[in-house]
Amino acid sequence: MHSFIPPERFFPYLSWIDIQAMPNKENVVLIQPVGAIEQHGPHLPLIVDAAIGVAVLGKALEKLDVRIPAYALPTLYYGKSNEHWHFPGTITLSAETLLATIVEIGESVYRAGFRKLVLMNSHGGQPQVMEIAARDLHINYSDFLVFPLFTWRVPHITWELLSPQEKRLGIHAGDAETSIMLSILPNQVKMEKAVAEYPPQQPEDSLLSVEGKLSFAWATRDLSKSGVVGDPTTATKEKGDRILESVSDGWVQVIKDIYAFKQPQANG
Repeated sequence: MHSFIPPERFFPYLSWIDIQAMPNKENVVLIQPVGAIEQHGPHLPLIVDAAIGVAVLGKALEKLDVRIPAYALPTLYYGKSNEHWHFPGTITLSAETLLATIVEIGESVYRAGFRKLVLMNSHGGQPQVMEIAARDLHINYSDFLVFPLFTWRVPHITWELLSPQEKRLGIHAGDAETSIMLSILPNQVKMEKAVAEYPPQQPEDSLLSVEGKLSFAWATRDLSKSGVVGDPTTATKEKGDRILESVSDGWVQVIKDIYAFKQPQANG
C-alpha cells in the first residue's frame, strides 16, 4: 500500500493512539502528494504524474534525517485534467471538486492537531487550485501553515540534461518525464511507441506562449495529435536515475525548511 514511500513514513500505517501521543505535533510535516490520471502519449501510462510524485517523495523520505518527523499521506491520484479529456483514459475532477477535496483533507489534518501541510502537486494543470486551497485553509485557521508546492520547482539538474528545444517547448510526456519513468517503472514504458511532437509556434515577435508569464488557455489537442508535447525519443534510464536523485535531494531540503519554518509576524 505504501508504494515508494518508506513504511515508517507512511501516515496511514499509524494508529490513532500513535497520532494522539505524537510529540511536537505542530511541527510534524505532513505531505499530500497530488497527481493525475491522464494521457501521456502512446508510450507512457496514465499514472505518470502520480507515480513521479510518489517516487520523488519516497526517495526524499529515505534520505531525510530520521530526527525530522515527516509523513506521506495517501496519494490523491485524480486531479483536474480536463485539458487532456479528448484522449481516452483521462479521468478528471472539476476544479471545484478538487478544491473541496484538498480543503477537507486539510481540515481533517488540522483537527488531528497537525499544523504543517505540504500539497506536493505533480500535475501542471492544477497549481492554481493548490494555491487557492492553501490560502483558504490558512485564512480559516491562522495557525495552519500550508505549502502549495510543485514537485519540479525545487532545485535540480534536469535542465542540464535536456536539449535547448526540449527546455523551451517540452512540457508533457517528453524527455524528462519519460526518463524518470524509465527509472521508476520501466516495464510500463513502451519506448517503441515514443514519438516527438512540439506545439505550433507563435510568431517570433509575440509575447504569448503555451506556458510562461503571458500564456493562453489551451487543450492538449490544440497542441498535439499524439498527446506528447516534447521529445521522449531521447529519454534514458540513466538520465532518469540522475533526475530522480536530484529532484529528491531538493525535496529533502524543502522538507527541512518546512520543519524549521515559522509563520512571519508583522512588526508593530
